[in-house]
Amino acid sequence: MYNAHDFALLLARFQFAFTVGVHIIFPAFSIGLAAYLAVLEGLWLKTGRAVFLDLYRYWIKVFSIVFGMGVVSGLVMSYEFGTNWSVFSKKAGPITGVLLSYEVMTAFFLEAGFLGVMLFGMNKVGRGLHFAATCCVSVGTLISMTWILASNSWMQTPRGYTIDPATGRFMPADWLAIIFNPSFPFRLVHMGLAAFLSVAFVVGATGAWHLLGARRRGEIASEPVRVMFSMAMWMAAIVAPIQILAGDAHGLNTLKHQPVKIAAMEGDWESEGRAPELLFGIPNMKTEHTDYAVRVPLLGSLILTHSLDGKVPGMKDFPRDQRPPSPVIFFSFRIMVAMGMLMMLIGLWSLWLRRTSALFTTPAFHRVALCMAPAGFLALLCGWVTTEVGRQPWTVYGLLRTSDSISPVALSSMAFSMTAFVVVYVIVFGSGLGILVRLLAHPPHEGEHDASAAHASDILGARMHPAVIDPSSGEGA
Repeated sequence: MYNAHDFALLLARFQFAFTVGVHIIFPAFSIGLAAYLAVLEGLWLKTGRAVFLDLYRYWIKVFSIVFGMGVVSGLVMSYEFGTNWSVFSKKAGPITGVLLSYEVMTAFFLEAGFLGVMLFGMNKVGRGLHFAATCCVSVGTLISMTWILASNSWMQTPRGYTIDPATGRFMPADWLAIIFNPSFPFRLVHMGLAAFLSVAFVVGATGAWHLLGARRRGEIASEPVRVMFSMAMWMAAIVAPIQILAGDAHGLNTLKHQPVKIAAMEGDWESEGRAPELLFGIPNMKTEHTDYAVRVPLLGSLILTHSLDGKVPGMKDFPRDQRPPSPVIFFSFRIMVAMGMLMMLIGLWSLWLRRTSALFTTPAFHRVALCMAPAGFLALLCGWVTTEVGRQPWTVYGLLRTSDSISPVALSSMAFSMTAFVVVYVIVFGSGLGILVRLLAHPPHEGEHDASAAHASDILGARMHPAVIDPSSGEGA
């Protein structure tokens, strides 16, 4: 039977999942979009083509709002570590707290220091300095991602620590081993590519929307619309296959270091060689069986071990109290894979249309590209659920249980804060997304680069509160 502590733990987990799930979208958007802006400005400086500056002016408005929402959503989580997860913070703080402090010093300061120049300095500083500011913001978002993933990866595959016998705290013994833990390189590459793909499909969907709009009006889409759609499809065609290979490498790493997570993802209960792949099923944690299973012979071993005779782990190899909830990650993993395959197919389709000079004249493709706007973020969220829920029942894998990490907070307090978070997030971030949609509903125009700095400031000021874009207001990624 569940007691108040169990329900409080469940609400604390759901609250953190909810806030992180909302937050992770905005840093990923910022990472990909900052890199895209750096590419656009670099191409403008190299080629002198005004279309790249038009697109830069267009997308920097979106970036400013996304960055601001990332700041606001990220601040909440730092408080949750203290209010809801104080035991975890006390025990793992000597490692995770230091890594997050490195993030502030090396990433947030870099982003905040150059964000104002990037947003408002186009006509106030030299072209080279402004481009450097854009690159610094982009690099800052990547560094921020690096430190966050170093911390989270250490929780997945902890290394380089000792445990203080008096306090039970994790103490750093080898910082290089802590940072470059076994899962870190794979997660860093996978997350970076996910951010780039997510933004590529948002840019592509925006271009597709305006291509369809021009077609309805009997017009030819403007050059900025065609260029941004073309660039997005190049990104999809090149990065989506690489992401699938990166995901495969990550899977092999997970099999080595967290085999029970792989067993739960695959819905496998018995350890076996020449294992089939379960395309569909409903894992049943009580009966220890996957119901309604649809299997493909040998494919499980081939995918997971790259050998037809490879041995695949089963959940029965592990104690019941150390198994993650298989139904959750079984489906989240398959949704992520499905989105990845769809994104790759879209990229390949775009190559075919480009070869036949029909990339801008095929409305069926444009409609599909439009529908794929959230695909990258959906895959990212499902990948995050697979990774984090698959780590359960641990916060620090194999060392500190989630049930032992929670603060002694009353169930009523947890329920009230959870309700407040949901209401406030829906209002604040729903409004922010509405602003983004209205911005993207208007196409970029040729000659947008002729707008003055004052005009650019007016556009931004009309759509967001100044505090949101104040570089000193907090965290970005």
